[in-house]
Amino acid sequence: MENPALARYACDPALTRGRRHPEPAAPTRTDYQRDRDRIVHSSAFRRLVYKTQVFLNHEGDMFRTRLTHSLEVAQLGRSVARSLRINEDLVEAIALAHDLGHTPFGHAGQDALNACMAGQGGFEHNLQSLRVVDALEERYPQFDGLNLTFETREGILKHCSRRHAEQLEAAEPGGVGQRFLRRQQPSLEAQLCNLADEIAYNAHDIDDGVRSGLITLAQLREVPLFDRYRAEAEAQYPDLGAAAGQRRLLYESIRRMLSAQVYDVIDATQAALAQARPGDVDAVRAAPALVGFSAGMRGQSQELKRFLFQNLYRHPQVVAMTDKARQVVRELFALYLAQPQQMKPRFAARAAAGPDGCARTVADFIAGMTDRYAAREHERLTGQRLLG
Repeated sequence: MENPALARYACDPALTRGRRHPEPAAPTRTDYQRDRDRIVHSSAFRRLVYKTQVFLNHEGDMFRTRLTHSLEVAQLGRSVARSLRINEDLVEAIALAHDLGHTPFGHAGQDALNACMAGQGGFEHNLQSLRVVDALEERYPQFDGLNLTFETREGILKHCSRRHAEQLEAAEPGGVGQRFLRRQQPSLEAQLCNLADEIAYNAHDIDDGVRSGLITLAQLREVPLFDRYRAEAEAQYPDLGAAAGQRRLLYESIRRMLSAQVYDVIDATQAALAQARPGDVDAVRAAPALVGFSAGMRGQSQELKRFLFQNLYRHPQVVAMTDKARQVVRELFALYLAQPQQMKPRFAARAAAGPDGCARTVADFIAGMTDRYAAREHERLTGQRLLG
């Protein structure tokens, strides 16, 4: 039966494409709620608390981590999903799982591991997130991974090269790789998570950047999307312009900016849905992307991203730390490749006998590390203390 609370183009758990390993339904939860719960209880999810967003884990207790980022994406996604009458539980499951495959040290770690794996198919954190939930989690006697529904897995795999999509399709015909070969879209819930991810990291990177002292409120006046709401907040609350009010001014400006982006996404997506009139989820997949910003908000968001790239992500202090992080990952990879027995026993055994080969096993082991575990392992194996 259709769920009357959901729009006709939403993913209904009663109509899921199912799991790779069939299981009886849970008596008190839908399939997407069950996916969410499995993700929250996974080892990979717990490790996100000690994985870098922008600032490395040892640099401060108040900066975002991959875990807090994932929670913020889930909150934003659920808020928008409710207004669009699409499935909140599925949005939450995808949001909480989307970074499970991220390496220690954020994008610096991913770039280093991708270079190390250049001759073995490379490394990409979206594909690794799928690998985590499909194979690497070891919690159930009947199967590897978490055995999530097709729709959650589809949403986790945000990007995929044609070569990797062909490999996925060969292993799972008609599965999550197929849409990349057909150049189709994922569900609205997956599209929404992609955009909520962008909205969340732009906002919290402003907050963390100012908290760190690497960017200032004065610099942010160059960014129209932020400065509009800063000016509005300061006009309504003049006391925030004083030094003692700067922290509240920052929070109020970010809050207003987030709200404006959320309302823009709702309005722009509702307009796109009204024009496309998809009758079901398959029609959504066949249509162009339907969840998005208006043209004006898209331009302002891109301008904010350029500002953060130039002034925060490429700040000399951040670059110095990420250069050290890349060195840690490169050297760990080389050491484990030469001495697989230095890894935990189950990975050492897989490296010796597994079908994936030693290099992929080493990549899996490193990708699963937290920042501080990777730093400790590097110090143990090299005698050098580069981080922390």
